[in-house]
Amino acid sequence: MNILAELRQRFLEALEPLVDDPGRLLEMILPVQDPRFGDYQANCAMPLGKERGCPPRDVASEIVERLKVEDLCEPVEIAGPGFINLRLRDDWLIEQVNQLVHDQRLGVDGVDDPDTVVIDYSSPNVAKPMHVGHIRSTVIGDALARILRFLGHQVIADNHLGDWGTQFGMIIYGYKHFVDSDRFESDTVNELSRLYRLVNDLVEYHQAVAGIDRQLEEIREREEKLEQQQLRVDEASQDEKKKQSSQLRRQQTQLEDARDRLAGARKKIDAVDEDQALATLAAEHPGVAEAVLGETARLHEGDSECRQLWEQFLPACRAEIDKIYQRLDIQFDVEHGESFYHSQLEPVVEELLANGLARMSEQAVCVFGEKYDTPMIIRKKDGAFLYATTDLATIQYRVATWQPDTLLYVVDHRQGEHFEKLFDAARRWNCPDLEMRHVSFGTVLGDDGRPFKTRSGEVVGLESLLDGAVARALEVVSENDQAKPGGAELGEQEREHIASVVGHAAIKYADLAHNRTSDYVFSYDKMMALEGNTATYMQYSYARVQSIFRRGEVDVDGLRSSFAGILLQHPAERHLALGLLQFSEALDQVLEDYRPNQLTNYLFDVAKRFSTFFQECPVLRAEDEAVRLSRLLLCDVTARVIGQGLELLGIGVVDRM
Repeated sequence: MNILAELRQRFLEALEPLVDDPGRLLEMILPVQDPRFGDYQANCAMPLGKERGCPPRDVASEIVERLKVEDLCEPVEIAGPGFINLRLRDDWLIEQVNQLVHDQRLGVDGVDDPDTVVIDYSSPNVAKPMHVGHIRSTVIGDALARILRFLGHQVIADNHLGDWGTQFGMIIYGYKHFVDSDRFESDTVNELSRLYRLVNDLVEYHQAVAGIDRQLEEIREREEKLEQQQLRVDEASQDEKKKQSSQLRRQQTQLEDARDRLAGARKKIDAVDEDQALATLAAEHPGVAEAVLGETARLHEGDSECRQLWEQFLPACRAEIDKIYQRLDIQFDVEHGESFYHSQLEPVVEELLANGLARMSEQAVCVFGEKYDTPMIIRKKDGAFLYATTDLATIQYRVATWQPDTLLYVVDHRQGEHFEKLFDAARRWNCPDLEMRHVSFGTVLGDDGRPFKTRSGEVVGLESLLDGAVARALEVVSENDQAKPGGAELGEQEREHIASVVGHAAIKYADLAHNRTSDYVFSYDKMMALEGNTATYMQYSYARVQSIFRRGEVDVDGLRSSFAGILLQHPAERHLALGLLQFSEALDQVLEDYRPNQLTNYLFDVAKRFSTFFQECPVLRAEDEAVRLSRLLLCDVTARVIGQGLELLGIGVVDRM
């Protein structure tokens, strides 16, 4: 049972005679922060009193008179200016928590009206090894898919792989000119990745050289405009000064950005010029950018040689990515890469042109929107298609194939404008009522506050990141095991298994525990901490219950099938039981704005409640057998809730730590 949902339904019935739109007030019914004020609190009397021009306490009294909660709550109290405090009846609470003992779903009901939801997440470029930048999309998307499924929705997890386009044009060109055959045979993916980086460096070098004069001219023009704007500020009246100063700051930012771009271009040029081998290759391949576009075009046109190379490269690339997914326990229902949609791109463009949603602009085909200063290009003047074209074709395919109610795109925040334009175009084209949502997220940072990279400046590979986490976990597990009062209990193989579960969990949980829109600093030490909101602490809480069962030689199946029941005689027992019954509420909170950290916050709260219970309520040495069995059952439900919650985050548990 979802207690919060039930209370809000009761309040809805009480509020309907008093206000035209009671729904907006229901969100003000929440669990209390301080147990002294009960279990739940409703603050809706304050805004309603203000609207009606009468004291909120009077409004609260009117609401309480109409409120029918006697079957689950103690007499309702009105506190302060009009807070409505609710405390659940102990006998009702005992009845509900005892139902969890035999409930496989732990009080979480499936939705009455399930939606069909397509979730687009992970979506790496298969031409390169996965790196730290892929972790957030992958684990957030997987957690949302698991939670939606658990609640009864039909979910299609779609990994929109980058297996086409310019990156493969670069690799094909690199393979034809620079391949190390021995390395290609022995380490295909890393050799392809090297070729991609090499060709990309050469392309960017020539583009930087060609653009220097243009960038210098842009900087000169912006410096002149800035001087002119400074004069306007100096000469402006007091009324105009604020407006002109704002314009000055904007132009200063634009000038700084232009200087940063110039500095970046010079850095790319210097990196090649100072490397004799690279400088020689750059001189030998002055037309590399055009040649790459040519290779890309030939691949798209079905050239036999390019197609054969692409088919040769792809299996090794996919196998390397699949290794990472296996380690992270990530599965997809569909993995249609960009290549899957290639034949559909031209028809999409022609249809948008035909119905007037797209038009020619400077020889390119563009979709214009009233809200946007710049259009969304769907076919360049050279005939090449773009990501936007593929994304529109993908939406068309998903709508036709699955008739979804919702499309979720778990992609980093920098793509926000792209998705705004994409959704606007798709709604005007063929799916006006489809819910489309960009589930954006922030960046993984290093200690320097910048995107997490190696000391050499390279993006951190995801496999090495996971290896590091498992190695660190093995150190922690071994140290803790050796420090046990009775001596080490774990064999080497069991230590390695625990380290694998704990290490992978630490990476996932650390990401999911942060608000998805926030950046966070990567730290192995914080991830592995046995205290605080970490996977290790959650897993330790689960393992602690299993330790109690081992020490007490408890037959868990027999315990659950016995006539024993949960009694809730101590405040810590009641506090824990209430937390366990709020599992369903936590899952609803996740889906309110697609934030898995709502579930990690809940699990952390449950683990803290269990720790207090464990300290204050002896289990195996309880005062009598009925209390002992009651507390064992409460431990069992706690472990099941933590285990189920972690499973919904894609995280495993172990019986020993």
